[in-house]
Amino acid sequence: MTTYTARPITPSALRELRTADDAGRPLSPFTDEEGGAPLRCCLRSSGPGERIALVSYAPLRRWAAGTGADPGAYDEQGPVFVHAEDCAGPDGDGRPFASAHRIVRRYCADGHILGGQLVDAADDQALRNAFDDPAVALVHVRAVEYGCFLYEVRRA
Repeated sequence: MTTYTARPITPSALRELRTADDAGRPLSPFTDEEGGAPLRCCLRSSGPGERIALVSYAPLRRWAAGTGADPGAYDEQGPVFVHAEDCAGPDGDGRPFASAHRIVRRYCADGHILGGQLVDAADDQALRNAFDDPAVALVHVRAVEYGCFLYEVRRA
């Protein structure tokens, strides 16, 4: 049973990102000829021929805007792939991008990093370990290769 839910980029944030990303750049869509790009809008890999875009996204900044947190120097933005147009969102399988090692990065309610852990999979056990610390308010699951944000997980 899956206890923790991966959260894609919200539809309202996607609407904004498709106009101008978090670095202020306009959307520059392209056709993904090969497929395999990790899409943060629907939490699956792109297929060959899909229209996608690489945008700059500041997940902690957007979370902090809704909570009143001040992440200070921990605020960062980085590249993420999204569909160039609206999509249906996740299909609900609960384990996106599960086939590789991941970093589980923990944040407190102020938006400061509390630590991170390299895990074989961002499964329930890894997330339970992260949320065992009562100071943890939010977790980012990130790719090991580039450190890119994949999705967030919040307390139930």
